[in-house]
Amino acid sequence: MNSTYAAPEGSGAEMHALIRDLFPICRSITGEGFRQSLRRLAQVVPISLSDVPTGTPVFDWTVPREWNIRDAWIADSSGHRVVDFRNSNLHVVSYSIPVRTRMSLAQLKPRLHTLPEQPDAIPYRTSYYAEDWGFCLSHRMLQALPDAEYEVYIDSTLAPGNLTYGECILPGETTDEILISVHSCHPSLANDNLSGMAVGALLARCLANQPRRYTFRFLFIPGTIGSITWLAGHEAEAGRIRHGLVLSCLGDRGPSTYKRSRRGTALVDRAAAHVLRSAGAHTILDFVPYGYDERQYCSPGFDLPVGCLTRTPNGRYPEYHTSGDNLDFVTTESLEDSLTKVLAIVEVLEHDRVFINLNPKCEPQLGRRGLYGNTGGTSPKDFEMSMLWVLSMSDGRHSLLDISERASMPFATVRRAADILHDASLLEVADRHLSNRTLGDTVSSPTPPSRTPLRSRRRNR
Repeated sequence: MNSTYAAPEGSGAEMHALIRDLFPICRSITGEGFRQSLRRLAQVVPISLSDVPTGTPVFDWTVPREWNIRDAWIADSSGHRVVDFRNSNLHVVSYSIPVRTRMSLAQLKPRLHTLPEQPDAIPYRTSYYAEDWGFCLSHRMLQALPDAEYEVYIDSTLAPGNLTYGECILPGETTDEILISVHSCHPSLANDNLSGMAVGALLARCLANQPRRYTFRFLFIPGTIGSITWLAGHEAEAGRIRHGLVLSCLGDRGPSTYKRSRRGTALVDRAAAHVLRSAGAHTILDFVPYGYDERQYCSPGFDLPVGCLTRTPNGRYPEYHTSGDNLDFVTTESLEDSLTKVLAIVEVLEHDRVFINLNPKCEPQLGRRGLYGNTGGTSPKDFEMSMLWVLSMSDGRHSLLDISERASMPFATVRRAADILHDASLLEVADRHLSNRTLGDTVSSPTPPSRTPLRSRRRNR
């Protein structure tokens, strides 16, 4: 069956090309590298940039100073750069303060980060909220350094500025929202960061070209502080979020993994489990308060139904947060498969409805309506069987997802059967906009304490 929720042909290659463009940029939680990356995404789908000034209180946090870097190196006595930021932006601990000094190897070593268990990999390290500096290099490089004096240079600035986030809003028939959130703040890491950005951008473009029941809100944000900042300034909008997904690590060769929301039984949790179960090998994880931005959206003061979709989860592959997470680590096939699965989850969220059978006393005669095979004595075909399931379960209490799970059939098949039966005047919609309330999944948020509203400045793209 052709579906408007299918990944476009060649989308995997397009996403990989986008990742290649973004890979060299040095991103962090603030700064020009982050803004440059969002401007590149805005070539795929319209994204508006908003700035929140340094020092702005956001719940228990404060928006940090803005960090930018131009160059960094460690040079030997001949001036040769033994560690060079120009070769890999992972070489510098993110948010390193400026420094220019000379020091012995013994003095320098406490500021050098390596992975002895992966001697050829450069680790990724940060120091966002403590003023410090350091370098990252392979353990093999460290072992090869002579015991001598070195010149150390980091040309960076840490000064008042802004935290920037990107937003793409696709209006729907209702103001109720589906949130898609992507952290976009890591430097040259292809899977943990860029794969989610690429899948998120193409997902937005796919959905922009078709009718939408829900309003979709795409956030491209710095991790942790970005979601906290957005939530602090958009509590009213957060109250309209009915379903949500955090996207990351979607390009590696591992099977898909879904981490449930804090609620555990939200419609998005059921939809993701159904889609992954229909697709083959997968893993479903229960919520834990560690990981990506789902832990902010799911915090008890918001308790939003937001889960996290990855392939191999963060921290569970050797290349995670190392130079091994490179362009060769992500594949066009995995990217396209991930986009296909996200679209299938969205299809469930958009089209799960409750119907009422208008001919509930015994089965209607489908054959005279051209909906059933003319040859008797054989088992019904799969699609005919899906219509029988829909008719049997459409009692005003069971949604299409309920029927799909009960019948062990793909949601898209059951949805198509319901559409055909509805067009034949055999069904009517019992609930035109199935909400979380239908599933016992209401949004419940304590009344927040009064505070001065956070104000962000909208940038022109």
